[in-house]
Amino acid sequence: MKFTKRKPPLLQYTLLLLASMMLCSQIASALESKEEQAPGRSMAQQATKSKKLWRTTDHSKHEILQQDFKSGEQVTQACISCHSEAEKQFHKTIHWTWLADPSEKKQEYGKAGNSLNNFCISTNKNADASCLACHPGWGTSKESPVNCLVCHSQTSMNFDEAMTDIQGFIEEGDEESLEMASEIQAELRDAAQNIGLPARKNCGSCHFYGGGGDGVKHGDLDTSLAKPSKTLDVHMGVDGQDFTCTRCHTTTLHNISGRVYTRPAATDRKSLVEDDLTTKITCESCHTAQPHKGGKKMNEHTDKVACQSCHISEFARVNPTKMSWDWAQSGKLKNGKKYKTKDDFGKYDYMSIKGQMKWAKNVEPDYFWYNGVIKSVTAKDKIDPSGIVKVSWPVGERNDTDSRIYPFKVHMGNQPYDKINQTLLMPLLSSKKGYWDHLNWIEALTVGQESMGLPFSGEFDFVETSYVFPITHMVAPKDQTLSCSECHSKSDSRLANLTGFYMPGRDGSRLLNYAGWGVVLANLVGVLIHALGRIFSRNNGRNKKE
Repeated sequence: MKFTKRKPPLLQYTLLLLASMMLCSQIASALESKEEQAPGRSMAQQATKSKKLWRTTDHSKHEILQQDFKSGEQVTQACISCHSEAEKQFHKTIHWTWLADPSEKKQEYGKAGNSLNNFCISTNKNADASCLACHPGWGTSKESPVNCLVCHSQTSMNFDEAMTDIQGFIEEGDEESLEMASEIQAELRDAAQNIGLPARKNCGSCHFYGGGGDGVKHGDLDTSLAKPSKTLDVHMGVDGQDFTCTRCHTTTLHNISGRVYTRPAATDRKSLVEDDLTTKITCESCHTAQPHKGGKKMNEHTDKVACQSCHISEFARVNPTKMSWDWAQSGKLKNGKKYKTKDDFGKYDYMSIKGQMKWAKNVEPDYFWYNGVIKSVTAKDKIDPSGIVKVSWPVGERNDTDSRIYPFKVHMGNQPYDKINQTLLMPLLSSKKGYWDHLNWIEALTVGQESMGLPFSGEFDFVETSYVFPITHMVAPKDQTLSCSECHSKSDSRLANLTGFYMPGRDGSRLLNYAGWGVVLANLVGVLIHALGRIFSRNNGRNKKE
């Protein structure tokens, strides 16, 4: 009996061929993507690959945290009964003292010192109680114990309000009040047991609201970063890397890296690849100084251009930010009463107690040379009121190897100054003696300067000012980075204000252009002459043969 082999059907061959092609395509694609990935991205993945946090304690099991707390001090004492050195460490940090650069004792830089700004102006050395709402103690007193829960509790709660209510209900003493106190104590107990590293909501509870409201101050820090998408920030996006603030702002003995007052972020540009103990705060820390693919022109920019300049093309991309504040317009009344008006963003653009304000969204940054240091005017420094007074400004220049072209928000102001002493003034704003209560500038300035221990001549006017904020957050995806032409352009270049050096595409010389075109024309004429010579010589050769 003869057996004949059955030939596989054509469809089977076809499917097998297609499957092989798809597999080869996927392998090639994987190899290609791995090969084409920028080294800086690979290094960043290596530097941040481990997200697992090792916990060695469960705070809910600590007996001392299971009590009914009756004061903020009791909470703090419970924390430091284990974390014995934490409060001592924190008392030395800028987050507690609000003072910076201890070497400059005469100037006393910082919110609790002689530093000022052109939005809320000053804390009047903490005499302004409204400013102390962000101080990490209990209540509005710097003499209180540290409130550890502000930074470490993973439960959202107004701790000061809760403690005030508990004390009030206990004092009332009736059954219903004591029951309400017990309910709040239970919530506070849960908050004290649910402890972890600071999350975005912890940091944002103050930093998102700096300057007196959501997005007022920085422009790249507001509540849109509480749960951002990766299109808003590729690092913090909840659908992407989902980094917390402490992922980059690393901490040593409760000192948070990234301050510009004491140790600038750019002091040590080493990457973690070079030194795994380096402070992780600059882009180079994870991405190295050669973040792009080999041979890419962008790698030649990193010694002069900050990564942020290309990767943050706009700030305030979701919520608006305040761009100017004119205190000279404050004090107006309607029907004898203070009033407010709102703009198209739903933000207050006029308030009797604050004056005229302007907000903006999707703002293009200003660009300056910056080496990581910001200088500022204090209440003791003389000013020149004939022009715009720079209250703060970035330090840097083109020939400085530490300087990079960096993006900034520039906030414009109009604020009071002493016409005789030629200094900026620090009015007291909140409280019964403050300007917001009585709208009397002389009274507010007198009390404010007294709180500072500084003179006031009694004669004042308003002067235009500027104040800078480095833009470091809201890093956009790579497909939303700046194109080359946005800087290298003769018209509308983003870097038009940076002069003193030659930039291709932006700068040019007529003489050089004419010389260049002359060379091109001479070459063209030479080519034509050569071509004509070849043609004539060819014809002459043919004629001789004939």
